[in-house]
Amino acid sequence: MNTDVKILVCDDSILARKSLSTALSGFGYTDINEVGNGEDAVSFCREHKPGLIFLDIVMPVKDGVTATSEIMAIEPDAKIIIVSSVGTQTHIKEAIKAGAKDFIQKPLDEELLKQILENIDG
Repeated sequence: MNTDVKILVCDDSILARKSLSTALSGFGYTDINEVGNGEDAVSFCREHKPGLIFLDIVMPVKDGVTATSEIMAIEPDAKIIIVSSVGTQTHIKEAIKAGAKDFIQKPLDEELLKQILENIDG
């Protein structure tokens, strides 16, 4: 895993953001940034070009599917992982179609997160 990569964690739940950021720190990642909605995620990506983006699906202002489409338009190589608590299979499919590389279900399973990080790096 390339732990030097700039990461963006986007979730409207502070608890979910902290949980994911803590797990990523535990794997050795240091450049972890957090925002609370899809609009801020798109702005952050436009300005900072993170190598890895974790997006919640259901958020105020702009949802994860819309944000995924907009981020992919700015940065076609973006590696987006959807993080979703709802069993919203339709939304996840839409996000994958929009360009997301993978998804992980909340509550966070650190072992699964580690596998996804290894897969996305390779």
